[in-house]
Amino acid sequence: RSSYSCCYFVLPCCFFDFHGKYSRRQSKKTQYREYLDFVAQVGFVCGFHVEEDCLRIPSTKRVCLIGKNRTYPSTECALIDKQITQYINNRQTCAVVMCDRRVGFNHKDHSDGVCKETDSELPENETDTAGTIWMPGFQPREKVEQIRNCASLPRDFVDDVVLNVANLLLNATPQKSCSNIHGGNMNTWNQGESLSLKEVAEHLNKETLKRLKSEYGGLQTLLKNNHQVFEVLNGRVHIRDWRKEKPSTKMKPEVKRRLSAEAFKTRLCWFFIHHPDGCSLPSESCPYAHGTEELR
Repeated sequence: RSSYSCCYFVLPCCFFDFHGKYSRRQSKKTQYREYLDFVAQVGFVCGFHVEEDCLRIPSTKRVCLIGKNRTYPSTECALIDKQITQYINNRQTCAVVMCDRRVGFNHKDHSDGVCKETDSELPENETDTAGTIWMPGFQPREKVEQIRNCASLPRDFVDDVVLNVANLLLNATPQKSCSNIHGGNMNTWNQGESLSLKEVAEHLNKETLKRLKSEYGGLQTLLKNNHQVFEVLNGRVHIRDWRKEKPSTKMKPEVKRRLSAEAFKTRLCWFFIHHPDGCSLPSESCPYAHGTEELR
């Protein structure tokens, strides 16, 4: 219903109808195949030549359906729009009373599953307004989807939260000794304490929390995004100790090994700049730059 010139691509995944969970009607087919046929049927009812293809993606749900061409001339838009209204209304009715269990569908006869219904059976206002609404209560998604995974937050705001949370963990308990994995010697690099997400949130001001609540995952997402500094495990926040990070066991081609040995560093080391004890790793072992002179 967007426009006559509209084309579409759809990758069916979860089994849903217009008004709720999709109800199976063909026991001889797999659930996935039956649902693909239903989605193709929707395209046919909307006046498209429906094509099917299989994508090269690592997923079990990789069959896509494409509508590039119409089955009718533009002069018949009003008639097809009325047909779409009937189909949507009928799917809603079938979902409640299961009126037709013969919704078998194959590519030879796309109209098998279209329940017959006359104009007189439709509510008068729904027939009249078919060209102006999609369906009662339907709200289309905004053209520009808002990014809400903390990635679009201002950099200075994120840096401020990271610094506040890190200082909270570092000052939670007195500095304690920890074993250096190289040689077993004792040193005093402060690893800080671990706190629950709730405890961390209680120490942040209301304005910061309000801003984070508008993001998906809120505080936890922001901390996980800053994995250089934090490790979030089982709802608890820790300062990441890079000495404990296991090196990758995956063998790389010789060229890549040579490049990684030259240590291309594109970001500054947060610990080198902000941690009271500096970075726990020497410059040559740290994946981040100890000073701007090391940046690529």
